Amino acid sequence: MEFGVVVQTNPPAPRTIALARLAEEHGFDYFWTYDSHILWQEPYVIHSQILGQTNQIMVGTMVTNPATRDWTVTASTFATLNALFGNRTVCGIGRGDSAVRVTNGKPVSLREFRESIGVIRELANSRSVEINGTSIRFPWSRNSQLEMWVAAYGPMA
Repeated sequence: MEFGVVVQTNPPAPRTIALARLAEEHGFDYFWTYDSHILWQEPYVIHSQILGQTNQIMVGTMVTNPATRDWTVTASTFATLNALFGNRTVCGIGRGDSAVRVTNGKPVSLREFRESIGVIRELANSRSVEINGTSIRFPWSRNSQLEMWVAAYGPMA
């Protein structure tokens, strides 16, 4: 059985990093942070510090979204972290409910959600993908491995 913990990236960031180190010391497999950029601090900056100060724990978003983050930037972020720290990231992703609610926005449609998952997964796994009729791939990415965990609710999701 695997265990994980999810925390908010409330200031101060060093406390979040210390919690991740503590989680690893106590045998947790995963350390998750929320990704609502207005409500909490930027998770990916903190993730890089966590990954640099731990050895085994998997780090990821619970959850990011395709509404506030460009899909290719999200994929590049995960692929970069994997290149630096040895494939220790997981992308939890949802439609963007809480992240866009604070700006009076709307989550992406289920069609956009499915499409974003495919784009992020393929690019972050060092594969090519077609976007707007153009095949793209990160030429610098080699052997990146990213699991994607999907958060959704309702009968259509």
